[in-house]
Amino acid sequence: MVRGVTAYGIPMAVRMLYLFFLAVCSTGAAAVPSFPDNLPAGQLATGIIDHMSDEELLGQVFFLGYIGKRPSDDIKQWITHRNLGGLKIFSRNLDDLTSLSKDIYDLQLLATGRRFGIPLFVSTDQEGGWVRHIFGEVITVPGNLALGASPLPADSFETGYYIGIELALLGINMNFAPTVDVYSNPDNTAIGPRSFSSDPVTAGLDALAYYRGMKKAGIICTAKHFPGHGAALEDSHGCLPEINISEKQLWERELVPYRFLIREGIPAIMTGHIAYPEITGKHIPATTSRFLLKTLLRERLGFTGIVVTDDLEMYGARRGGENIPDAAKNAFLAGCDMILISHTPKVQERVWNSLLHFVKNDGSFKARIKEAVRRVLACKTAAFKGDHPFPVFPDYEHAVEKIIRIQETESKEAVFQHVCRSVTIIRDAKVPYKPRKNEKIVLVSQYSDFIKAGRRRFPEAAAYEYSYYPSVTPKRNDCVSIGKLVRSSDTVIFHLVNPSSLEILKSLRQFGKSVIVVSSLTPVYLREAPWVETAIAVYGTGEDSFKAGFAVLAGDYTPEGRLPVELK
Repeated sequence: MVRGVTAYGIPMAVRMLYLFFLAVCSTGAAAVPSFPDNLPAGQLATGIIDHMSDEELLGQVFFLGYIGKRPSDDIKQWITHRNLGGLKIFSRNLDDLTSLSKDIYDLQLLATGRRFGIPLFVSTDQEGGWVRHIFGEVITVPGNLALGASPLPADSFETGYYIGIELALLGINMNFAPTVDVYSNPDNTAIGPRSFSSDPVTAGLDALAYYRGMKKAGIICTAKHFPGHGAALEDSHGCLPEINISEKQLWERELVPYRFLIREGIPAIMTGHIAYPEITGKHIPATTSRFLLKTLLRERLGFTGIVVTDDLEMYGARRGGENIPDAAKNAFLAGCDMILISHTPKVQERVWNSLLHFVKNDGSFKARIKEAVRRVLACKTAAFKGDHPFPVFPDYEHAVEKIIRIQETESKEAVFQHVCRSVTIIRDAKVPYKPRKNEKIVLVSQYSDFIKAGRRRFPEAAAYEYSYYPSVTPKRNDCVSIGKLVRSSDTVIFHLVNPSSLEILKSLRQFGKSVIVVSSLTPVYLREAPWVETAIAVYGTGEDSFKAGFAVLAGDYTPEGRLPVELK
């Protein structure tokens, strides 16, 4: 507990001043309830909601991001004048971890200093692997697909736990993770290695283990992207993807992880901006589908937690050119409890003004917002006032020191063991690889850490590191330079990581050299290189992943990894 903080994480000075204010100003009217009050959760929520103004009600259902490395004046105004419910942290908000933690402390001080004393949800996307917003001294993990490749669900549990512990120390109490989309479409580049597996049961079990680990760390987990983004071809950031499957197929594939998680009490779910026209009869995002959110999620699956939208500034949220304020209103009417608007203050303001109009003039819409606020307060009560309450105020002065200590004593070694277990031999013609005397080797990668790891094993190897770019068409000068090195080599150890690297790999076939592929992130690109006879998958792009990959290639140990996605 932080010095000067009550059992609920509210600064003692703020709480005492507030109680003094009530004592002085009371004229016999019923006291305004406050979040720290020792009341049953339902009674407390009812009391707070009954005393809230329209603005205070509406503020609790907004989840906002801010621009810059320090909290903007706009976001502070949202907290102090509009009772903001949630804040999302991006990498753009990060200067260093201590400053970030101090900013969270200060923002929570603003929030809990309001008349209801309600803490903020503070969230981020710290999935592990490919998608993460918190950098610096935090641990690097290989990502969900590596966990799906591991034979031990305990690896998923520990990953969720260690990510969660670090977030909690920084004051981040909610994580928009795990991604539980089933990797059913290998051409899906928006999800890909963010998924645990193409097998629904494996994805569900690993998601459940990850959730339990994060729950142990005190973090509010948010499963995403409901009802499933894994079968889509397009990215919902730029369009509205369409998935044409039956309700039966959805139940038996995409919804399996949710069926596991909801039964175990997952507290939050994020919607996806994906259309399911065969199921809903409409080309609308799941975010605004009453059938998917009310009939399916609430009634059939029995979910009672909060439903948060994915970012409404994504194009997939706006069907047929619909504006963002209308998309926000329709999301609430469909059953969402909080809306996420991550980037643009002017957009946040337009949505606020539009929704406030409906709250003030439409009784049924106001009732829907009250229902949403009740769920928000229930989630916050469980998190901040439960059996193991989350400390609202981080110990920012010592957060980084504690993170480093945990890594040195347990998490770094544990994660390395996870990485080693996940390495998968896909094609084994030259595993283990024992180069001949004077054999000329060339290492090719977009990652300097891959080159370093390779040269530790093969000190005399030539190397070519080219700039990272995920586009399909590689730069001509890179292709020419790589070609010259390959012509004079005997063996190429090639790092396959994205479509542009695939195109370079394809170009190497013409030279007739021995090619060994080490695949990172997703191994699905190997489908287009059947002529490669030696290939292993390491899934991550960190130093540990490359170290483990080269250890397997050299024959130091036999990995236990299983292929988590079909390569048909």
